[in-house]
Amino acid sequence: MTDSESRSDVDSDPSANADSETRGGADSETEAGSDARLLVYGAYGYTGRLIVEAAVERGLDPVVAGRDVTKTRGVATAHGLQARTFPVEDAAAHLGDVDAVLNCAGPFAETADAMADACVECGTHYLDITGELAVFERIRRRDADAAAAGVTLLPGVGFDVVPTDCLAAHLHRRLPDATHLSLALEADGGVSPGTLKTVLSDLGSGGAVRRDGRLRHERVGARTRVVDFGDGLRRAVSIPWGDVSTAYHTTGIPNVDVYLSLPANARRAVAVSSYLGGGLDSDTLQRALSWLVDRYVDGPDAETRSTGEARVWGEARSPDDRVVSRLRTPETYHLTVRTALLTATKVLDGGAPAGYQTPAGAFGPDLILEIPGVERVDLQNDEIVERASGPSASRSVK
Repeated sequence: MTDSESRSDVDSDPSANADSETRGGADSETEAGSDARLLVYGAYGYTGRLIVEAAVERGLDPVVAGRDVTKTRGVATAHGLQARTFPVEDAAAHLGDVDAVLNCAGPFAETADAMADACVECGTHYLDITGELAVFERIRRRDADAAAAGVTLLPGVGFDVVPTDCLAAHLHRRLPDATHLSLALEADGGVSPGTLKTVLSDLGSGGAVRRDGRLRHERVGARTRVVDFGDGLRRAVSIPWGDVSTAYHTTGIPNVDVYLSLPANARRAVAVSSYLGGGLDSDTLQRALSWLVDRYVDGPDAETRSTGEARVWGEARSPDDRVVSRLRTPETYHLTVRTALLTATKVLDGGAPAGYQTPAGAFGPDLILEIPGVERVDLQNDEIVERASGPSASRSVK
């Protein structure tokens, strides 16, 4: 599916960006640490709303924030939470009493830099649910400043890129001298408006792979391969998934490719769009596409989120060996809610190192097995040699 970038609605309404702070109900208190406070920015986007709802259910009452006054207050009122409205450029003025920010406002190319800088300035930990390759690379460059400030910078805590990062780390654990890493994804369900906007905005910039430790440009869909996700062979195309950045940082494996399983008509569409190149970068065209997405695209419904699933395949190779592992997880948005709150709680509890981190780098390759409904299978010579799974799943969770 085309959930290959951020898992959020775009938090954008330039006409409603006045700073304000209101309370929609009772004072908020979190169960992560004694007085730790989490702020969710972009709380009224598709994924932001799901995360806020689940956080409240878990007794973790976040401050909800965003640019749009009316939408932010609406979320706060629905859950009895504190609301703060501000453009991301002014974030530093609103984070002084916040321990961690979970940024759900994409495209993250437009929000992550300013929010991460504000977090480093305020001594506030930063998390987001991006899958945008360039965003990971830019946040990584703030490692030294964040470490000096005692701040954790942890982008990609949703389906982008927790399961793939954990699988990469697990494969490296199985084959420490691996020189090549390939990952592939397949998912049920649709995409949110924010995800689709991000995909459209990125098509014009092309794809990327990692070769000998360096990022190399190539067009999206330049390569295809056949992958067995555990229920038959699928054809997948190369994409610039965030793991081209994060898997290298987590494992040190110098050659990284990422693929997305798509039906034949979707593969042809990717091929055509990649040849359009810079034509998709036109501001006028992007605004028109964004308007069409807002008007006609909704995210997956509750039934799809509760019953769908995603599959991840990974292969690590050395000159002398090859290992394969697979993951089966809940549906992508369902998983994003769980992994975002799991990692946010760990960060609030002081469990993450300071500086730039990846999910598996901070919490280990078995982090994904803490999520209900996840199964990991290891193969050697096409034979299953080990299975591991997370807690029993309740598929009714949003």
